[in-house]
Formats: sequence, C-alpha cells, structure tokens
Amino acid sequence: MSTQQETPRIVVGVEGSPSSRAALRWAVRYAGLVGGRVEVVTAWEVPGEASWSAPAVDTTFDEEDAERRLVEEVRTVLGEDGASLVRERLVHGHPVEVLVDAARGADMLVVGSRGRGGFRRALLGSVSQQVALHAPCPVTIVRPEAPEG
Repeated sequence: MSTQQETPRIVVGVEGSPSSRAALRWAVRYAGLVGGRVEVVTAWEVPGEASWSAPAVDTTFDEEDAERRLVEEVRTVLGEDGASLVRERLVHGHPVEVLVDAARGADMLVVGSRGRGGFRRALLGSVSQQVALHAPCPVTIVRPEAPEG
C-alpha cells in the first residue's frame, strides 16, 4: 500500500471577467504554495438552448475558436511560463453545473466573485454563489484586483 499523497488539484472557473482573471492568478499562486496542479475550466452554452421560450438565436458555435480564445486568455493573464503550468478545458453546459462537476475529487474550486453579467453592486454573482452552495470541495471566491493608479 502506497503512502504517497496525490498532487492537490485546484479547479478554477474562467470566463474573461476581471474577477475570473484574478481567480486564475490566485489559483496558480496557491497551487505553487501547496505543490498542486491547476485545471482551468470554461463553460459554454448557447443562449436560449435551455428554455423553450427564448428567442431564436444563431446556434453556430466554433468550439475550436473558443478553445483557442481560452488558451489565449490564460496566456494573457499568466504569461507563457505560467500558462504552461495549467491545463485548460472547455466544457458545454451551464457554468454552475460544469464547475460543480469539474470540482468532484478536487481539493479546491476557485471562482471570481462576479462574472460578466449581473448587477454592478452585487457582492457575489449567481455562479459564484451557487457553486459555493453546491460544490463538493472547498470554494475560494476571489474579488477582482484593485486597479493600479
């Protein structure tokens, strides 16, 4: 029987907002401290596909382009060296469901406090609030970094 522990797995949700960029940086720093590995997860969903009453939308989605944009986002946030330390995954589905599922077996789930939608004054976005309630592991919610000035 092996007594060797597994490398901690940190899952981070990224969707292009300032909060998610801060969450990505935080997750990579934390992984460095605990000797962990980072899995970057982005969910995609065609607007209106989950509801029969939604207006008709263009359902064409270029998954290869979305994967390329995810890799570019990670490189922009972390730089080339930092980006080599993470694994990116683009997953079809509702962000809460995708992140909760990705967090199964993880040591931590990291998300931004507020995404691209929602009200400016809200302290937490709906995704961060829901994953905090339903994730199968500890959740860290990261606020956007204060602008330098």
